Amino acid sequence: MRRRDSSWLTTAAIGLGACYAAKALVCHSRQLDLRDKVVLITGGSRGLGLLLAKEFAQHRAQVAVCARDQAELDRAKHLMCEDGLPVWTGVCDVTDQAQVQNLVGHLRRDLGHIDVLVNNAGTIGVGPAGTMTLADYHKAMNVNFWGAVHTTMEVIPGMRRRRQGRVVNITSIGGKVAVPHLLPYVASKFALVGWSEGLRAELQRDDVYVTTVVPGLMRTGSPRNIDVKGQHEKEYAWFKLGDSLPVTSMSAARAARRIVRAAVNGEAEVTLSFQAKLAARFAGLFPGATAEMLSLVNRALPDETPDPRTKKGYESESEKSNVLTALTDQAARENNEVV
Repeated sequence: MRRRDSSWLTTAAIGLGACYAAKALVCHSRQLDLRDKVVLITGGSRGLGLLLAKEFAQHRAQVAVCARDQAELDRAKHLMCEDGLPVWTGVCDVTDQAQVQNLVGHLRRDLGHIDVLVNNAGTIGVGPAGTMTLADYHKAMNVNFWGAVHTTMEVIPGMRRRRQGRVVNITSIGGKVAVPHLLPYVASKFALVGWSEGLRAELQRDDVYVTTVVPGLMRTGSPRNIDVKGQHEKEYAWFKLGDSLPVTSMSAARAARRIVRAAVNGEAEVTLSFQAKLAARFAGLFPGATAEMLSLVNRALPDETPDPRTKKGYESESEKSNVLTALTDQAARENNEVV
């Protein structure tokens, strides 16, 4: 019996080793050398998008970023040039398909075909379900979902013809777990996660690899630019606090490095932060318990108010300085979130 057990263990070890070796070989064959590759990042003028632009540029890629605001783009270009990192910029509202077509046309003329597309542009609205209107849902879907579809459809035909390319979709843990007081955002991110996963399955046979990135909370400095409804100060306070504390959020610079590595390797999905991984796995295994827990979380969040106004995060701030949110304030200054 001992000999049989030993033989079985040896066979299992050899099989496991062969599996790991095969996986390593496949991963190596998919790796993309970023030198001189053209990388387009939507929403690349600030926050995570700007950090991704810097990270790709440090890998000697030709980086292009787009955003809706020319002044933001000018500041982003200045920040990158200070670090000796060249960047191509273009004004574009990704919700407008004609603008996307125009942007991609100009980019191809100036830099050549697009090798990597990073769909990073996004919008966040915070507030109770009763304060959200159809317009809030349309806005979230137009930016977070349709914006990614517009840009992807514009670059995919060329990638398929060349049999090489990467599409990186920045989704959210909100696309795996239905967090209360973020329902338009959650709906759009759930849609983006599903579409991204299905797109990978269809494009992989053409050697075009789609990566679904599922970030948890990151210290990008972006809370000041979110949309807030309901009890503005209280809604903004809980969101910014969660986005600031090291125990609940991760460094955005570290997230950017991991995302670039996932793009290079052609990974299927990467979930950023231990907290996000735990939340996604728990929700997948125990959906009923997750729903009950989220109901309890909702009870701790601010009640609805009849105030229909939407304010930006910086308009909803009750205190200009707070030791608990100092990391987010610092990130906002560093990542072009503050004028």
